[in-house]
Amino acid sequence: MAMAMMTLRRAVALGARHIPAVAAASSRIVPLRHMSAGAGAAVEKIRAAGLLRTQGLIAGKWVDAYDGKTIEVQNPATGEVLANVPCMGSRETSDAIASAHSTFYSWSKLTAGERSKALRKWYDLIISHKEELALLMTLEQGKPMKEALGEVNYGASFIEYFAEEAKRIYGDIIPPTLSDRRLLVLKQPVGVVGAITPWNFPLAMITRKVGPALACGCTVVVKPSEFTPLTALAAADLALQAGIPAGALNVVMGNAPEIGDALLQSTQVRKITFTGSTAVGKKLMAGSANTVKKVSLELGGNAPCIVFDDADIDVAVKGSLAAKFRNSGQTCVCANRILVQEGIYEKFATAFIKAVQSLKVGNGLEESTSQGPLINEAAVQKVEKFINDATSKGANIMLGGKRHSLGMTFYEPTVVGNVSNDMLLFREEVFGPVAPLIPFKTEEEAVHMANDTNAGLAAYIFTKSIPRSWRVSESLEYGLVGVNEGIISTECCSNSDMSVLHVQLQLKYICMGNLG
Repeated sequence: MAMAMMTLRRAVALGARHIPAVAAASSRIVPLRHMSAGAGAAVEKIRAAGLLRTQGLIAGKWVDAYDGKTIEVQNPATGEVLANVPCMGSRETSDAIASAHSTFYSWSKLTAGERSKALRKWYDLIISHKEELALLMTLEQGKPMKEALGEVNYGASFIEYFAEEAKRIYGDIIPPTLSDRRLLVLKQPVGVVGAITPWNFPLAMITRKVGPALACGCTVVVKPSEFTPLTALAAADLALQAGIPAGALNVVMGNAPEIGDALLQSTQVRKITFTGSTAVGKKLMAGSANTVKKVSLELGGNAPCIVFDDADIDVAVKGSLAAKFRNSGQTCVCANRILVQEGIYEKFATAFIKAVQSLKVGNGLEESTSQGPLINEAAVQKVEKFINDATSKGANIMLGGKRHSLGMTFYEPTVVGNVSNDMLLFREEVFGPVAPLIPFKTEEEAVHMANDTNAGLAAYIFTKSIPRSWRVSESLEYGLVGVNEGIISTECCSNSDMSVLHVQLQLKYICMGNLG
């Protein structure tokens, strides 16, 4: 067990890229004079709304790390330090679990209607503060304000949806095998849920996990990414304002390996939900076995985008652009490989490159920006590694291919041609603004190339043929398929089972006898 935990610590640390530098407790919020004018004004607006929280949330109280250590939250567009947040570990996580476990007994006993009303109030508060939340997200994550506002609406939609679904958790009456018996099945909340979320969608990844859990009557301990904790803390503050009771939602952040270990080892945590790297997901699954937890995982992707000869070029270019370059290519459902049929390859490539050239790279606070920075230096180095690997094996840079002149972690929107299946760009997830173009001859070849991966999250196809739409969609070994559309995520059809109510519930069979 000790060896397994040691391996897990390494894996969680790897999945988090790195743990930010830890320092002794210092000023919570960096003085505005140390920030650029745009960032300073944004921070002041967030602070005025009361949403700039810089402490963890345990049992309804805002708390520091017990040893006083903090970590810096930086703006990836400028390198400015936005705030210092607690670097928490196993002790804080254990207390958060205890709080969630204690609150579970009262929260789960509320009627579905009462939980629904609290969630609906939370949704209303998120929407009423969507501009401040979007500003906060842009500051700590880097995505353009338009995308951030879109994420707030998307993230809030999960709370609204599951507020409604809370009242529709029905059991079953089963025809009895004997005349004096009655058989029924109840659906009851599983208990405390440990939710580990990534940095690329700081709000939506939390609401998509917390919404269904609270709707079912579960309580939650959330560990947001150390890169983007401020959005999570603001959302948690709004949950408290909405009347979700102290202890039902707890937030801890800091030492990812320690927090992960505490969640796995606790017998009070009955379910783990995680979005992130496949390597960490495997370790969380293995670590959950010792206490037999339910596990929901959304792991890495290697999404193909297949453009057939009969596709509408304009639709295909628009859809491929959205699927590839949203959030600077930093989403698990981003088009990682664009497969184009030979008959329109040149025409599509020309139109696609022209569209990519129109992307405006810059600070997400600027209205004209359509692509922000990558999350950190490690992300840029990964993109460079993939580009160097591809060009060393014969690929050619059709557009971009280097760091942007803006410096920091900005990278040029890039299109690469002559990509083959022995390159990292084909085999692994680049998680950056790089679009490999790969020609193919036949439908069968395209499906084979698309399925030639160990990841099966999302795929996209562009064609005017209805029979081909059905045929290829059924042949692709992916959980989501977009047909003539590049943005397909929605609250009512989640891209993993972690948002579906049944994984937050356990079934209880009841046999009532001697009723005749």
